[in-house]
Amino acid sequence: MKAVGYRVPGPIDRETSLEDIELPRPIAAGHDLLVEVAAISVNPVDTKVRQRVGPTEDEWKVLGWDAVGRVVETGPLAQGFSIGDEVYYAGSIARPGTNSQFHLVDARIVGHKPRSLSNAEAAALPLTAITAWEMLFDRLDIRRPVPGSANAVLIIGGAGGVGSIAIQLVRALTDLTVIATASRPETQEWVRGLGAHHVIDHNGDMTEQIAALDIGAPGFVFSTNNSEHHIAAIQKLIAPQGRFGLIDDPATLDVLGFKQKSVSVHWELMFTRPIFETADMAEQGKLLNEVARLVDEGRIRTTVAEVIRPINAENLRRAHALIETGKARGKIVLEGFQEPV
Repeated sequence: MKAVGYRVPGPIDRETSLEDIELPRPIAAGHDLLVEVAAISVNPVDTKVRQRVGPTEDEWKVLGWDAVGRVVETGPLAQGFSIGDEVYYAGSIARPGTNSQFHLVDARIVGHKPRSLSNAEAAALPLTAITAWEMLFDRLDIRRPVPGSANAVLIIGGAGGVGSIAIQLVRALTDLTVIATASRPETQEWVRGLGAHHVIDHNGDMTEQIAALDIGAPGFVFSTNNSEHHIAAIQKLIAPQGRFGLIDDPATLDVLGFKQKSVSVHWELMFTRPIFETADMAEQGKLLNEVARLVDEGRIRTTVAEVIRPINAENLRRAHALIETGKARGKIVLEGFQEPV
């Protein structure tokens, strides 16, 4: 089968950073589904792993986690799916990735693809939707109010993949006021279009901008990037007893400033459940089905911003480079392993 992989980790500006390769087609066993991949999307985690992590011995490292495709085999323990089902999922960072024509994934973390979306549109959603959902509803528990705070959530990095779906989930499933950050006119317009009530610039003084809204201190802050840079401002603007969550990997993070306000700090990694095969790992499949329902009801929409065809090393290198600029809006999707006719 066709795939894209590498042998040596490092920067994207090398032809060997990602290469077109051929690998054996895998066989479904246990809880696995074998999926014929139709579309994938690229996330910051792809670029981080490519820069730092190599394969074992003489093998190829295959990246990619978001995928949409068709089930072609089912393992004996897999439940809820049949051959021919259209599915979408974000896979496991502990297993080979989705940058391949056929891919094995545990059925418990798979959802049925939204019927109203194309393959490319659906591929933009799984990893970011799981990340946003788990942070908002499992870690920050935004349905449980913070006493005395503004009924609001601040989403830092609102125009990125996770921020884009987080804004929509808050609007669709709660009555919280959404404050999103974006620094450029095009990204500010993007987050307003997704439903943000207020937009502020994270390159400016966020404390002053929040105060100028005259709604009070938000009880929840969700930081999707540059948390180390924003931490001092967050400690000033968040409400006492508030809840702060982050998903990035700052080199250092001084949380002592949260102590006086008794603010709790929550980290989210959507791969935790599949890595450790936690007792509740099937919750990811369930929430993907709920996201599909919300999409098909017209309550949230895809966050795809660019589609590149076909899936090959050259196009994946281009997508990785765009992600690494830090200025991507929404999601970059690649579709189809064959050259378009």
